Amino acid sequence: MAELKGIGVSPGGAGAPAYKVAPPPRLPTTQPAALDPDVEAKRAIAALASVTEELSRRADAATGPAAEILRAEAMMAEDPELADAAAQAARDGMSAAHAIDAALAVHRAAFEEAGGYLAERVADLDDIRNRAVAICLGLPMPGIPSPGQPFVLIARDLAPADTAQLDPAEVVALVTEDGGPTSHTAILARTLGIPAVVRCTGVLGVEDGTVVIVDGTGGVVRLAPTAAEVEAAREAEAARQERLRSTSGPGSTADGHQVALYANIGGAKDLLGDVEGVGLFRTELLYLDRTDAPSFDDQVAAYTEVFAALPGRKVVVRTLDAGADKPLPFLSQSDEPNPALGVRGLRISWRRPDVLETQLKAIAAAAKAASAEVWVMAPMVATPQEAATFVAACRAAGLPTAGAMVEIPAAALRAGALLAEVDFLSIGTNDLSQYTFASDRQVGELAELLDPWQPALLELIAMCASAGKAAGKPVGVCGEAAADPALAVVLTGLGITSLSMAARSIPAVREALAARTLEECQRLAHAALTAETAEAARAAAR
Repeated sequence: MAELKGIGVSPGGAGAPAYKVAPPPRLPTTQPAALDPDVEAKRAIAALASVTEELSRRADAATGPAAEILRAEAMMAEDPELADAAAQAARDGMSAAHAIDAALAVHRAAFEEAGGYLAERVADLDDIRNRAVAICLGLPMPGIPSPGQPFVLIARDLAPADTAQLDPAEVVALVTEDGGPTSHTAILARTLGIPAVVRCTGVLGVEDGTVVIVDGTGGVVRLAPTAAEVEAAREAEAARQERLRSTSGPGSTADGHQVALYANIGGAKDLLGDVEGVGLFRTELLYLDRTDAPSFDDQVAAYTEVFAALPGRKVVVRTLDAGADKPLPFLSQSDEPNPALGVRGLRISWRRPDVLETQLKAIAAAAKAASAEVWVMAPMVATPQEAATFVAACRAAGLPTAGAMVEIPAAALRAGALLAEVDFLSIGTNDLSQYTFASDRQVGELAELLDPWQPALLELIAMCASAGKAAGKPVGVCGEAAADPALAVVLTGLGITSLSMAARSIPAVREALAARTLEECQRLAHAALTAETAEAARAAAR
């Protein structure tokens, strides 16, 4: 049986016919004659407004990272400068469709030139363009096919709006030719529990309707299997799912070493099943779709809903992580040559201390009325001095437990000094990997560098864990690396005390830990840490 190799980013297996994402609409090669410029300008503006409305509607129906990504894209479609540019192009003689294409081409070029996080959003701009042009031309909306049966979805890469609307009952697996292990596609696939393989060269050559078997754990796509092979793959996946459903209780190794398994959420509706707690409560969703800051009362209500759903359990709240790919209009953030290295996360409080102060007071008010154990952590902490300032602000607001995220190599290198100031550390492996290897998360060509099995990344994690052990303070991982069952075993062996991930990923990680003693985890961690490459580290651990 022929097969294609890629990077497995969401575990599990599935066998079904494969279908590709519908192509974007093609512009007519010539402009229509006798256009009314004012009419075309109004049509262009109306099309962009329609796209904004649709993206906002999908954001309201989505949860977790999907909702966050869709709201950010809706804000881009709603940008007045984009509408003005499209309208002007129409008044200059273009059709509405051509005007939208021209306006977004300018924005696209600017984003690519800026690099960093703005370059990551080019796919969002392309999606806005395709949807608005389709509306103007009266063509079917590009995106997910509907073959009328469960299928494997194939794409070059997926726009956030497409990934967010995937129905796991219809799309049984996902394969892309581009993308990487920390891309939005990978994160959302894990959130939905869909087996996924990215960076799979040649998959776009697979004809629609061809039956394939997708191994999201090993990163393999098998082409044209026999009916018996497909049935065997389906039975193996059904058995795996049944086995995972039978797992329950706190995370621990075979010899009883406790490793807390928490969920990453964006709000109360992301809580699936009976989780030990929340290791990452992303508060950005409350801010992203607004032109002004949420009020104190609005924030208290949102935090209270989450805390009330987890009585007696831990909830780690990350303060506002905005900037770069998540710009907020009310902050009036100026253009930066490299937003990924600019004023984002905790650094926003340098300019707007009132935003952090209000948020901390709202978290404290909500915590006071609930029995949940509320911890707070700041994103993008680089120095012990920044950590100390944040802890002081938390104490002043009445929040007793304050920590820092480790997303910058400087923070990992000085983990011991950070722990002298904070109560805990939480490692965000996606950004830590990006900054360690100077590799944009959305550039598929750099996927190998962003592999969370890279020994250099593991070494930084080990440094943090060792510092935590010396200080007697917890050090967790809240990046999506925690969702890889084999890597979770390695992280435990390195000394990580908690793992936080999409709720759907917890059962597989719980099962993997329960199959190993702590000594075995430590032995596998040593093997991965001393490997020369990510591939060798993965092979040594498995």
